[in-house]
Amino acid sequence: MDIKDLKLLIKLVTETDITEFEMDNSDEKIVIKRGQKTEYVAVSAPAAPMYAAAPQQIAAPVAAPAAAPVAATGVAAAEAGETINSPIVGTFYRAPAPDAAPYVEVGQVVEKGQVLCIVEAMKLMNEIEAEYRCKIVKICKENAQAVEFGDPLFVIERA
Repeated sequence: MDIKDLKLLIKLVTETDITEFEMDNSDEKIVIKRGQKTEYVAVSAPAAPMYAAAPQQIAAPVAAPAAAPVAATGVAAAEAGETINSPIVGTFYRAPAPDAAPYVEVGQVVEKGQVLCIVEAMKLMNEIEAEYRCKIVKICKENAQAVEFGDPLFVIERA
């Protein structure tokens, strides 16, 4: 990528609300981050190990009996099993086209390398694939919903 293309890419990132952009191909890797550094707070339950927590989420104090705000942040999803998180900021799509069937459904067992969804970023369709054989326990995002880097997309169990 030449300097002209790099300047254009930086301009596109700064003119939007994107805080992080990452592009990786066989020849080069480009990472652009902007904004203030975000502080992450992780809360773990004593009974269940936490495999992955979504960044940019702050959990409520454990002393409060109402757990509804914590469940909405994705922490409860991580406690139920492993999660597959978004590798980029973009828009989550369950199917390759609006009229097509979704890639996966809850309860389905998928093989390593099978496409689970698409995350669109700057008009680029990024296929998210299973890293190993697993069962889809929960789909955490709605179709065409915006996702941030690290947001849980699926709760899974290794099969």
